[in-house]
Amino acid sequence: MGRAPSLCGLILAAGTSTRMGRDKALLPWPPSSTTGETFLYAAIRSLASETEIVFVVAGANASRIAPVIYAQGASLVENPDPARGQFSSLQVGLQSVLSHGRDAAVVTLVDRPPVQQATLRALLLAFEQTLNARKWAAIPEFNGKHGHPILVAREMIEAFLRAPSESNAREVEHSHQEYIDYVEVQDPLVTLNVDTPEDYAALSA
Repeated sequence: MGRAPSLCGLILAAGTSTRMGRDKALLPWPPSSTTGETFLYAAIRSLASETEIVFVVAGANASRIAPVIYAQGASLVENPDPARGQFSSLQVGLQSVLSHGRDAAVVTLVDRPPVQQATLRALLLAFEQTLNARKWAAIPEFNGKHGHPILVAREMIEAFLRAPSESNAREVEHSHQEYIDYVEVQDPLVTLNVDTPEDYAALSA
């Protein structure tokens, strides 16, 4: 019998954006936008349309991005030690998911444009079928590369939380590959990273 998870959105936004030189969460999206919309705004809006609640994990940038988070009806979760790296933010965020009585999450990173809504809905459909097949997660794949957002059931959430703090998400996923459904999609945004001003400029082009 399949499960009916109570689905959350989880956005990791605690990075220092060192290579970009400014907080990637607050970069205008689309790049030409003059409406004040940002990567973070777009990510929250995308996930909020398909989930019950959206958590955003922040670090030292919490006070800067909080107005965007609250204006969009999302919840702020602070990583008390973001210097430990992105995996620590994932663990902090997933603990909040469980603490709020939820069973599953759509996890994405703030430093990328949100995927097409059709892609997100296809992943959600695959995730429902994944649960029936006793899988723990659904991960998008484009041109042989795995990307985001990833959808994780309680079993995978617990696997991430059990992992040592010095681990990373890829290591945990690889150690549980038999429980992951890799979903082929036709959306290059699932694998797109925006780390530098040059990456961001390329989006405008």
